[in-house]
Amino acid sequence: MMRNFITTQDWSRSELQDILDHASSLKAKPFQPLLQNKSVAMLFFNPSLRTKTSFEVGISELSGTAVILQPGKDAWSIEFKDKLVMDGEAEEHVKEVAEVLSSYCDCIAIRAFPKFIDWELDRTDHVIKSFAKYSSVPVVNMETIEHPCQELAHLLTLQEHFGSLEGKEYLLTWTYHPKPLNTAVANSSLLIASKFGMNVTLLCPSESYHLDKRYLDAANENCSNESASFNISYDVAEAYSGKEIVYAKSWGSLENYGDADEQSKQNNQYKNFIVDEQKMELTNSAVFSHCLPLRRNVKATDGVMDSDYCLAVAEAANRKHVQKSILSKIL
Repeated sequence: MMRNFITTQDWSRSELQDILDHASSLKAKPFQPLLQNKSVAMLFFNPSLRTKTSFEVGISELSGTAVILQPGKDAWSIEFKDKLVMDGEAEEHVKEVAEVLSSYCDCIAIRAFPKFIDWELDRTDHVIKSFAKYSSVPVVNMETIEHPCQELAHLLTLQEHFGSLEGKEYLLTWTYHPKPLNTAVANSSLLIASKFGMNVTLLCPSESYHLDKRYLDAANENCSNESASFNISYDVAEAYSGKEIVYAKSWGSLENYGDADEQSKQNNQYKNFIVDEQKMELTNSAVFSHCLPLRRNVKATDGVMDSDYCLAVAEAANRKHVQKSILSKIL
């Protein structure tokens, strides 16, 4: 049966662990012909450094072929609305794009950030969902409103460090950035930490920075299923106290979604949320990580980033291994 990899919520904990275990074996033996004579069409609607490089290199290491496209730049712009008179800028409809790429390639991978205009539209994840609707080959999420490849790399890195993650005290903290950013990594970190039995705390400046109710509810349900806890805090010292894992991400408030100027003004009130050595001293000798890219001394200090407990680079390196595992499992 064909399976997409769009959200980890569609996969059981045991299935995800199987992907992680396979990633570890591929890390030990990277060059295997598991994708020989297979190709992956990778569509980048947004910039990428780690995602593009890790996918392209990983596919090559498995003897596959990566085809990289940038719609609107080196490929035609695409329309996603159905039953529309296409007299605007888009040159072709996603239906034909997905069907044609399906006839050429064995997988379609999508990187498409939200537009930051209308959250009610963006939360539907309509770009990747449209490809999944019309594609006859598996579709993989390279970051939309979730970032499932990043969350598996995050989890693999934590398992390499700790072994079992059952009952670990996990903090997802909002951190400062002058611009409103995508909630994808924050959404995904809640999903994966809660699914693997950690006690999860979400730290944000105020209720206006709550993530979408879909992800809060999923984290609550996942934690309940694993006999773990999920809490939301607005108290920095209380939230950091006793934590074993600190994961930082900045995102724009949904309250002011679509108003970049207002969101920036709002963010500027909370520069004190930077991850620094003083906050990390409140923890139970916690490790720190971030998905990258990270603005040093804005999101986290040099001292934190250069510390022995920072796993950000190791997590980025593990992107290649988990993505190779995902592709070899679904193709």
